[in-house]
Amino acid sequence: MKKGRLLVIDDEDELRRLIVQLLTLEKYEVEEADSARKGLAKLRDEEFDVILSDVMLGDANGLDLIPQYKEIAPFSEVVMMTAFGSIEDGVGAIKAGAFDYITKGDEDNKIIPVIERALERAAMQRRIYRLENQLSEKYAFDNLIGKSQALSKATDMARKVAVADSPVLLTGETGTGKELFAQAIHNASARAKGAFVAVNCSAFARDLLESEMFGYKAGAFTGATKNKKGLFEEAEGGTLFLDEIGEMDVNLQAKILRALDSKTFIKAGDTKPTTVDVRIIAATNRDLLAEIESGNFREDLYYRISVINIHIPPLRQRQEDIPLLVEHFVGVFANRMNRRIDKIERGFMDKLKTYPYPGNIRELRNIVERAVILSEGLSLSPSVLPQDLGGNSRRSAGQAEYDPSLPLAEVEKQHIQRVLEYMDGNKTRAAEALGIGAATLYRKIDAYNL
Repeated sequence: MKKGRLLVIDDEDELRRLIVQLLTLEKYEVEEADSARKGLAKLRDEEFDVILSDVMLGDANGLDLIPQYKEIAPFSEVVMMTAFGSIEDGVGAIKAGAFDYITKGDEDNKIIPVIERALERAAMQRRIYRLENQLSEKYAFDNLIGKSQALSKATDMARKVAVADSPVLLTGETGTGKELFAQAIHNASARAKGAFVAVNCSAFARDLLESEMFGYKAGAFTGATKNKKGLFEEAEGGTLFLDEIGEMDVNLQAKILRALDSKTFIKAGDTKPTTVDVRIIAATNRDLLAEIESGNFREDLYYRISVINIHIPPLRQRQEDIPLLVEHFVGVFANRMNRRIDKIERGFMDKLKTYPYPGNIRELRNIVERAVILSEGLSLSPSVLPQDLGGNSRRSAGQAEYDPSLPLAEVEKQHIQRVLEYMDGNKTRAAEALGIGAATLYRKIDAYNL
């Protein structure tokens, strides 16, 4: 079995043939070229994993060709070969983008180990590229499922603001897909090649969240044994997504505001500022204007992060999207569980279309996953749906009939109570199902006297 495709570019016929013979005996698939011109032509026509190029070619200097090699074949690794090696040339080759630099004759024993490492690097680069492409496709606007007017309005706005570099505030109930929107905005922006770093502000106590955001220097406090990069630094050149920003402590909000305004911050234990270039996308299920009135959120930070405000509609306002979402989730879970589902019965879909979904898309996703697990045949029937779902079916004790006039807080209270009952009182699992931090869940339990 061939272990990789190699291209040897060398104008010394005898030495080139010896190298080709050696590599062929090692089961590599090898092509050769006796000039820079022919080598570049082969690169344009074929794909190679590793390029072995002489430095002194008759029609070019191999070191000068490295940028061309990498431009034509960005996933191919370049190994430079020379009869007269020097440290200066070796350093220059590496700086220009070569993987390694070896001396012919003196280092023949090194050629195979170098090629093996270069092949591993080339394979890794291709895997990373494929994964990045898959992520970009997964989090593209075209993959936000639904054709309703409510969703289209939010999506159109997000497309427009993606090309700008302004902060964006995404609002909407828990489970509406705010992080998917944030990812799509990032991937459609000029920062797409940078990192997308997400943090749930409700998942940490204030001091821990500050350390996560800004990092610290070794010795800053007991237990700080080494330097730690904060999320602002991790997101350098990319996007920092602050989910549930309405849960953030007011004192920390002031530090976040200063970092956004000055693009600098001083981490714990440091004496000089760290400069960062990040785009902020924030999200909340709270009414931040009401939080400002009650003193829980800074007005200046609100106006700083809400240059663009996009509201993500709840699922009950886009019921025509439910069949599309159901079909998508059925396909996802059937594939994941190696199940075959050929039919979604009408009664199954009718029940799902009339349910109000206080937990929004996340709740629908969990319902469909449960249904696929419980189904025994090739179709999904109403019998695999929860008994308290939709229509006049019997509800579990303590659960009221759905009333569209209920205040949002009451709907949230009922949903939290239902999830807690479903999870047998396990608050950690309930918080995960609700998509909120455990600290946030405890606060809501106290607030609603659950």
